[in-house]
Amino acid sequence: MTSPAPLLPPLDARTTLWERMRDRAMSSPAGARLASWLAPALLTLLAAVLRLVNLAHPHDIMFDETYYVKDAWSLWSLGYEGKWGEGADAQLLDGDDSALSTDASFVVHPPLGKWLIALGMAAMGPGSSFGWRVTTAILGSLTVLVVYLIARELTRSRTVATIAGGLLAIDGLGIVMSRIALLDGILTFLITLGVLFAVLDHRRTIPRLEALGDERRGDPGEGDDAPRMIGPVLWARPWLIAAGIALGTASAVKWSGLYALAVFGLYAVVTDALARRRAGIVLWPTDAVLRQGPASFLLMVGPALATYLVSWTGWLVTAGGYDRQSDPNPLVALWKYHESVLGFHVGLASPHPYASPAWQWPLLLRPTAIWVGDDPAPCGTDHCIAVISSVPNPLIWYAGVAAALYLLYRFVRGLVERSPVGPVLTLPLVGLLATYVPWLLVGNRTIFQFYTIVMVPFLVLALAIALREFAGPRTAPLHRRQAGQRTVAVYLGVTVLVSAFFYPVWTGMSVPYPFWLIHNWLPGWI
Repeated sequence: MTSPAPLLPPLDARTTLWERMRDRAMSSPAGARLASWLAPALLTLLAAVLRLVNLAHPHDIMFDETYYVKDAWSLWSLGYEGKWGEGADAQLLDGDDSALSTDASFVVHPPLGKWLIALGMAAMGPGSSFGWRVTTAILGSLTVLVVYLIARELTRSRTVATIAGGLLAIDGLGIVMSRIALLDGILTFLITLGVLFAVLDHRRTIPRLEALGDERRGDPGEGDDAPRMIGPVLWARPWLIAAGIALGTASAVKWSGLYALAVFGLYAVVTDALARRRAGIVLWPTDAVLRQGPASFLLMVGPALATYLVSWTGWLVTAGGYDRQSDPNPLVALWKYHESVLGFHVGLASPHPYASPAWQWPLLLRPTAIWVGDDPAPCGTDHCIAVISSVPNPLIWYAGVAAALYLLYRFVRGLVERSPVGPVLTLPLVGLLATYVPWLLVGNRTIFQFYTIVMVPFLVLALAIALREFAGPRTAPLHRRQAGQRTVAVYLGVTVLVSAFFYPVWTGMSVPYPFWLIHNWLPGWI
């Protein structure tokens, strides 16, 4: 009789416990198939539970929901944003929309995000707080899945992808912005979706260009080793079209989506140029910019523009929208409306107690208090308070900022040493370039810390990649890998505990006042 095989391979001088467990799980095709869908499914489920449970609480219009909830219902009812009368917020809580008039209201964000919010309201009724938040909760949960897929495509590692998706699933800013009817959570999903499509286009297109280096032989007129002067213009790029559509829809939620469209459009051109250089194309800069560049522009920006215009259909086909009658040509009228909106955004500098300039964001100095219970009930001998604060998990936030700086260092060192710098290092940095740097250029404008929700996917990507580096490559000495993997495991365990500690103040639970106070680690968090 043969003895049964051990559950794990024997520990030797080359493997750690985690590596043995991973190798054992992946040793069979069934185990590999299970891992390919189980981790993302569980992460998405976890994110959904944290975002959907008790979503209707508080049954109150929180913070800027006063704009987007009413605009969403107005779009559903009229096709454009109308004005609301006095007391509309209180009446809407009872499902009473009688304060809505047909007079046009001047609004400063495109309509798509509000149309998406309106879907939940149409299904549940205008007075359902669950209904007006359910769309952002679902899209916030799906953002976790998209980040997992981006990380897996970048690193080809399910472990790194699971860490990235898991960190986003339990992060406070991601949870809070998924449980409120604002536009930023929707914007985040669409930008990350566009980035996923851009990554898929990169993985499909770049190898085709690099393979040109193996095809330079065989031209009888110029000799076997004749250099290729120009490369092909690639039109068959469906993922680039998909990226344009996704980023166009992001721009149709908030104009800040245009930054992502521009930055990732340039990223496609730059990576295309570098791939042509590696393929030995002599005129690689002009080939990428002047030949492939216009084609990529049409493939990406054309669908984005079409998608953006489609989002304005309600305003275009009705007569009552703001500035709709300013010109007989509806597209000219829409252009004039956009000029008015641009003027508003440029001049927006009204003071706000929770305003936070972009230079403060990495330091997390002034998170936004989304909601505070109006009349906290007594709680035993202590006074209770119910709060929803947009503070992220501090361990994720600060470690993510540090990881981004580490990737930036690696990128600069790679340029100095002229060593290859792949998308694993560059893509999180490009994402932060698109979602953070533009806000540094508007120092006098009223902006808020919660805008950083769009940065969080790229911070957790950077953090997951940095944690893999910290854990050590398979070629590192055993003691190095053991120490690194144990440290990463401890960090992740403590991060989960910190999220559990903060969860009550992310979801508006009633807690003793002293318990709330110990969550305010910096003076500006109150």
